[in-house]
Amino acid sequence: MSNRYAVVLAAGQGTRMKSSLYKVLHPVCGKPMVQHVVDQISQLNMKKIVTVVGHGAEKVKDQLGDASEYVLQEEQLGTAHAVMQAEETLSNEEGITLVVCGDTPLITAETMQKLIDEHQAADAKVSILTAKAEDPAGYGRVLRNGSGTVERIVEHKDATDEEKLVQEINTGTYCFDNKALFEALSSVNNDNSQGEYYLPDVIEIIQKQGETVAAYQTPSFDETLGVNDRVALSQAEKTMKKRINENHMRNGVTLVDPDQTYISADAVIGRDTVIYPGTMITGTSRIGDNNIIGPNSEIKDSTIGNSNSIKQSVVHDSEVGNEVNIGPFAHIRPASSIEDQVKIGNFVEVKKSVMAQGSKASHLTYVGDAEIGRDVNLGCGTIMVNYDGVNKHLTKVEDGAFIGCNSNLIAPVTVGKNAYVAAGSTITEDVPSEALSIARSRQTNKENYVSKFKDNNKA
Repeated sequence: MSNRYAVVLAAGQGTRMKSSLYKVLHPVCGKPMVQHVVDQISQLNMKKIVTVVGHGAEKVKDQLGDASEYVLQEEQLGTAHAVMQAEETLSNEEGITLVVCGDTPLITAETMQKLIDEHQAADAKVSILTAKAEDPAGYGRVLRNGSGTVERIVEHKDATDEEKLVQEINTGTYCFDNKALFEALSSVNNDNSQGEYYLPDVIEIIQKQGETVAAYQTPSFDETLGVNDRVALSQAEKTMKKRINENHMRNGVTLVDPDQTYISADAVIGRDTVIYPGTMITGTSRIGDNNIIGPNSEIKDSTIGNSNSIKQSVVHDSEVGNEVNIGPFAHIRPASSIEDQVKIGNFVEVKKSVMAQGSKASHLTYVGDAEIGRDVNLGCGTIMVNYDGVNKHLTKVEDGAFIGCNSNLIAPVTVGKNAYVAAGSTITEDVPSEALSIARSRQTNKENYVSKFKDNNKA
C-alpha cells in the first residue's frame, strides 16, 4: 500500500463569517470545523498530515496540537498557492496525497477512503471527489467528455452559461499522486477573474500530460458542504446534529425528541439511557447505561455512571457515580465528585466538593469546598461558608452526621462522625463525633407582650 499524506487547507480568514474568530475554528456541534476534518483524516492511516495555516495560525495550531504538522501561507493567493507551501515538507515523498479544505466539517473518513480506493483502482494521477448539486451556483463545475472522463474543472466565476448548467460539482477534495502534484503546481498560473492560483488547474495540466484523471461522486451532498458564512454554519450544525443523534439512537440510546436534543461529536452515551428534550450534552462527556437525563439538563465535560436521574439540572466538569438522583434545578459545578446513591435535590449547588455514598442534600443547600462523608444528611438551607473574602476554606462532614436545617458551617471546620448539628446553628468550631452542637440564641417568650404593646401605642 502506498504511503498516504494529507494537506488540510486552513489559512483563510473567512471574511463572510463577519467574526473575530477564524473561520475554521468556528464550532460545529461543539468542535471546531478543522478539528472535525483532521479527526476524520486521522482514521485513514496517514503517514503525515500537514495543515496550511495563515490567519489565526497560532490558534489553529493550539487547537490541533501534535495531530498535524504546519506550514504557513503568509499571503492568500489561492488554493494551489496554499498547497505549494507544503512543497518543502512533501514534494520528495512517494505515495498519494489527500487535499481537503478545513471548512468542510461534515466530510467523513468513509467517503475519503472511497475516493482513495477509486484513485488506486484507476491507477490515476489525480482523483476528484464530486457530488451532484440541485443548485450548483458558486461551485466549480466538473466537465466530462462524451465517454464520461473528466476533462477539467471550471470555477463558477469563469464558467460559460452552458457550463453553469452542469450539476456535478467539485467538492474541493482531491487525491493526487504526490510527485505529480508538486510537479504540476509549478505550471499553474493566475490568468483568471480572481487573479488567484487555482488547485483545480493542476487537473488539466496532468491530463494534458496524458495521465489518468478519475473521480468519485459521493451520494451524500451534505458531506461536501463548505462553510463560508453563518447560514452555512447553521446548516452544518443541523446536519451534524442529526448524524450524531441517529448514531446514538442506533447504538441503543433513546432520544425522546431528537430535534430538541444537542449532543457533542465527542460525547459517549451508553445503552438504554433516555434523554428528554431540551438536553445538551457537550464536550467530552461520558455517560453510562440506564440513565434518565432531562428534560432541560446540561452535561458538560463530565463522567456520569449508570442508572442515574438528572432532571432539569446542570453538571459541569464533574463525576457522578451510580444510582444518583440530581434535580430538579440543581447545579453541580466543576471539580465535584458525586458518589453512588447520593441525592442532590431542588436548588442545591455543589462546587469543588465530594459527596460520598448515600449522602443527601435534598433542597436549598450550598456545598462548596467540602468533603461530605457517607450517609450524611444536609438539611434544607445548609450553607458551607467557605470564603473569607480572600481564600476558600475546607469543610469536612464525616460519615453519618446530621446537619439540621438553616445551619451555617463556617470553614475551616469539621463535623465529626455521627454528630448532630441543631437546626439554625452557626458552627464556628469543630464538632466532636457523636456530639450534638447547638449554636443559636436561646428562645425567650414574653407573655402578653402584644396586648401591652397595643395599649401603649393607644396611649
